[in-house]
Amino acid sequence: MQPHSYLPRPSKQQIRDLPAFAGLKPENIHMLISGNDVAAACQILGQADVLGFDTESKPSFVANQSTGGPHLLQLATDKEAFLFSAALLEGNAHLAAIIQAEHILKVGFGLRSDRGPLQHKLGVALTPCVDLAKVVKSLGYKDQVGVQAAVAIVLKQYLPKSKHISTSNWARLPLSTAQIAYAANDAYASLCVYRQLRLSAPQLFINGG
Repeated sequence: MQPHSYLPRPSKQQIRDLPAFAGLKPENIHMLISGNDVAAACQILGQADVLGFDTESKPSFVANQSTGGPHLLQLATDKEAFLFSAALLEGNAHLAAIIQAEHILKVGFGLRSDRGPLQHKLGVALTPCVDLAKVVKSLGYKDQVGVQAAVAIVLKQYLPKSKHISTSNWARLPLSTAQIAYAANDAYASLCVYRQLRLSAPQLFINGG
């Protein structure tokens, strides 16, 4: 019996050599501040069929220590992204309705680690949703991949990922311009990967999505 043959993952250098991912323009990224902002944003989000989804939390440098996150939730449409700070998450009925809306599919990477803390904060479950890490793996890769590798594999583009930004304090407001762009484009990139996979490999979504 021959060993299973997996597709090779692109190396870090191969990923960096790809054309840059065309992220959202700053004017299409909305950092929400008030409850009125949330209500208006959810009116727009409620019209979508699919949303790119991601969260950010203040990092913990102690094993098994909770940071009380998520401290930021990001939802992206095909044209814009909306960022919700922790203060706007707890008990927000408008956002809770979007998170559990059955007519809106939420897509992202590593959703298992997001769902528990998010449900604790909002009191509702993230549904329906598709974890794209598993979908991209099913193309023939040995392990699940993150959003940067998925953008390289599926879109043939380079999504920069700064460790300095990813491990920054997402609980401290106001967020920097770099943090806002990073967070928004993580969610937006997830949606772009999903859209392309629906076109190029629709068989991956036979069981839903």
